[in-house]
Amino acid sequence: MAELHVELVAADRKVWSGEASLVVARTTSGDIGVMPGHQPLLGVLESGAVTIRTAGESGEGTVVAAVHGGFISFADDKLSLLAEIAELADEIDVERAEVARERAKSDTDAAAERRADVRLRAVASR
Repeated sequence: MAELHVELVAADRKVWSGEASLVVARTTSGDIGVMPGHQPLLGVLESGAVTIRTAGESGEGTVVAAVHGGFISFADDKLSLLAEIAELADEIDVERAEVARERAKSDTDAAAERRADVRLRAVASR
């Protein structure tokens, strides 16, 4: 099966790297799915969950990350997701995210509420 190499990088660290058969991300143009052999692309990431269907020696699985802003680039079966903020669903503290969402609602901070919602959706879809 054909694979593409994926690098998910945040401003402060490499979040995930490996082989995948499919990556789904939200861009300013809408949701996009990238598979091996996809046409080259460059896009702007929106806040949302990124789903990576992994491939390789360890078998197939799924990695989900909450991503907030950044860029997506694909060429020669190499996909780069360069995010302002990114965290794997397994790293997200659900209680803390729920508290942050409630605090954002009471402060009427729509951006903070959206970030908390994205984090909670990423956890729910893993």
